Amino acid sequence: MNTPAITFSHDQAAAFDTISELLRGVGVNLDDTLLTPQSDGKQVVAAVTGKAGSGKTLLLAELVKTLEEAGVDIVSGDYEGKKRKDRRTLAVLAPTNKAASVLRMRGVPATTIHRIIYTPVYDPEYEKIAEWLADNGERPQIEGLTDEALDRAAEFFKLHKSVPGALAAAGLRGSDFITGWKRRDDPLDIGFVDESSMLDDKQFEDLKEIFSTLVLFGDPAQLAPVNQSGTMVFDKLPEPSVLALERIHRQDADNPILDLAHALADPQLEFQDFERMVEEAARKDDRVVMAQRVEVDLMARSPVLVWRNATRIRLINAFRAVHGAPEDELMEGEPLICDGIELPIKHRKKRLDLEARGLIKGAQVIYLGPGRKPGFSRLHVMGAEDPRVSAASIVKIEKPDEEEPFIPFAARMGATFLHGAAVTIHKAQGSQWENVQVFAPDLFVAARMGRVEAGQPLWKRLAYVAITRASERLHWVVRNRLAKPTGPLVIDDLQAAPAPLTLEVQDEMS
Repeated sequence: MNTPAITFSHDQAAAFDTISELLRGVGVNLDDTLLTPQSDGKQVVAAVTGKAGSGKTLLLAELVKTLEEAGVDIVSGDYEGKKRKDRRTLAVLAPTNKAASVLRMRGVPATTIHRIIYTPVYDPEYEKIAEWLADNGERPQIEGLTDEALDRAAEFFKLHKSVPGALAAAGLRGSDFITGWKRRDDPLDIGFVDESSMLDDKQFEDLKEIFSTLVLFGDPAQLAPVNQSGTMVFDKLPEPSVLALERIHRQDADNPILDLAHALADPQLEFQDFERMVEEAARKDDRVVMAQRVEVDLMARSPVLVWRNATRIRLINAFRAVHGAPEDELMEGEPLICDGIELPIKHRKKRLDLEARGLIKGAQVIYLGPGRKPGFSRLHVMGAEDPRVSAASIVKIEKPDEEEPFIPFAARMGATFLHGAAVTIHKAQGSQWENVQVFAPDLFVAARMGRVEAGQPLWKRLAYVAITRASERLHWVVRNRLAKPTGPLVIDDLQAAPAPLTLEVQDEMS
């Protein structure tokens, strides 16, 4: 067996061996790094499930590393290169940009499902550079590009493996080298999907059409997608195809946030008992905070997590009020959540451009200021590899006890946004922040109502998802109060993408 460099727990090692055997059956032998061409018609689907801290991501990362060492090529959403008959490929996917960025921070070259379903069409001249970067062609000579520019592109690609980023480093804009987007025609080979508890049946079917070998990684304790009747896609797989990780990896064994998450599995645990556990954890460890109020300073980068829409709307309006935000415009630094893109079919290319840059439903965005045309906004897409984008925007600010949202400004059509200072726990799935504030009064209401989802009290599922969004510190907010901000909203903490990568969608939209 090709032994991993790290030490696995028993169930991680068993899952690694099982997946290795599965891959051997489709022509990828990790024992002797022997790769045989992909066979047609054979479909293999498996899943690795486990709660937070069980080592799913560690296992996924080690499998990716081992596959790369065996000669399997990583396919990203940027560029695939020329196809070879004997080539074996792997794509690592996540449902959202935020989830993909969590994997990338751990060294796993992940992209979003959308970026795999839709692929860029490159200008033939600049495609020569992409082929050269991918070691499939000779160093090109491109009119208008110096040797120094090509050297910058090669240096960037060596570090980041991003073709668009490398071309930007050479001084090119996205509109120079990407002429359009198309839905993938050709199937792919092996796909690993993280946060697969978020997948709905339609996405799962799309992925099965694209990948002949599909391995899902998911947490069965999270909330199922809306309209899935409390079930997740891996719940429907035959039992031998689901590998469950039960043990908590030793690196996470002293994490009080994970301790609280796993305590929720106790069927005898009541809400008031759990709050006492939170209070006790807060006394022992500063990674857990028993908060008497919502900290408004944290809301600009990590939303307060709530259950009820009414709570979300009240908190958003309180956030804007304490910052003195005018009703008729947004302030720089205000957080937004993309609620979709409203464009007619004839502007399909613009839709795909925006979605490829990260403006997909649920994306977290920071408002940077107005664009160059009325109704346009400059935006920073959190978790996107190239975060700066300018786009026609429709911003909706919901008001308490009012059916229709207030719209401070809007283009005729474009990307639509809700305010992002607070979000529902359902929408937070797949995301992670250093500091997370959980609005406990909402969970108390869910507990008092006695609602059940997939055989478990709803408040426990909500609490589990909410607190496992915190990577560093959990703030358990027990009162309906809001602290005053310590300063104005800022944007200078945001990573800027190279200026050439800014995508300005400025054609007339009618």
